[in-house]
Amino acid sequence: MADARHVVPGAGTAAGMAAAAAGVMAAKGLGGTGPLPGLRRRLAALGRRLEAPRGAGGDDTFLAKGSAALEKLEALCVEGSENTHPSRLLQLYTQAVLDITYFEESQLVDEDFPEETSLEKVKELTSVLSEPEDLVTECSINEDPINILGTELVECLYWRRGALLYMYCHTVKERSEWLQENVAILKKCLNDGVRYLMKMLSFRCPLQINEDVSLQDKDTARLLSEGVFSDTHLLAMVYSGEMCYWGLKLCGQGEQESLETPDPVPKSGPGCRSHSAPLDFRELGKSMLTKYVSVCEGPLHGQGWSTSSAKQMLCYLGTKK
Repeated sequence: MADARHVVPGAGTAAGMAAAAAGVMAAKGLGGTGPLPGLRRRLAALGRRLEAPRGAGGDDTFLAKGSAALEKLEALCVEGSENTHPSRLLQLYTQAVLDITYFEESQLVDEDFPEETSLEKVKELTSVLSEPEDLVTECSINEDPINILGTELVECLYWRRGALLYMYCHTVKERSEWLQENVAILKKCLNDGVRYLMKMLSFRCPLQINEDVSLQDKDTARLLSEGVFSDTHLLAMVYSGEMCYWGLKLCGQGEQESLETPDPVPKSGPGCRSHSAPLDFRELGKSMLTKYVSVCEGPLHGQGWSTSSAKQMLCYLGTKK
């Protein structure tokens, strides 16, 4: 699989969705003046997150982008312009969250997830990455967050949480002493990580192939019909499949014992608030890895995507009882 160091891209961009989302808000009479309820408190919290790495000498492109987004947000809140729709504020806030937390995630990866502190940091970051959707809910905006923030931003929020848990599990599963004492924590993190990634993959509808698809578009149509809209979607498939493999191999299929313990990772976001049904690591892992192999050896053949590890995991998932 890909090096965990590189699995989390930067933030998605808000510019492409701003006009459309603002139009939705205006059409439904949801525009308004002044800051959204709860926004100033969150801006202050983000400002503190931004100052911590700067005080320690942190200098990063994403910190600069996050700082710029915060400054723009503060200015808009002070102006209270009637032309500033809540959607614009929410998108800017989401962009700032993604940029600032990306820097912190990169630090965790560079430090190889320190055993004593990394779990708490992972909990903290997954919680922060749930804040944009929580803010939409708190504002009593009768719209799904995806209609306010846009598909790319919402996908990115779920991808980042799932990929962070993937990286964490990828690292800690190799620590034999830690694993002996913390199987339940690993299983919970794997469950949550897979759920975030599956939610990320659910926001766009796969293309329905029909006779109108021209021959030259065959490979692209196949990708879109499998729900592969970008490299990140393909990575989400293989990471979720790999996490299912780890879950079955290291934790056992089990039922739900780890999910009844105090959550090591908060259940955040509308797609992850209820974890009552246990994941079937075997069947879900087989489904995701089979789709990954099929796509990589089909329309993406010869484009650098390896399937050897995925095939080995499929062999295990298909034969281990």
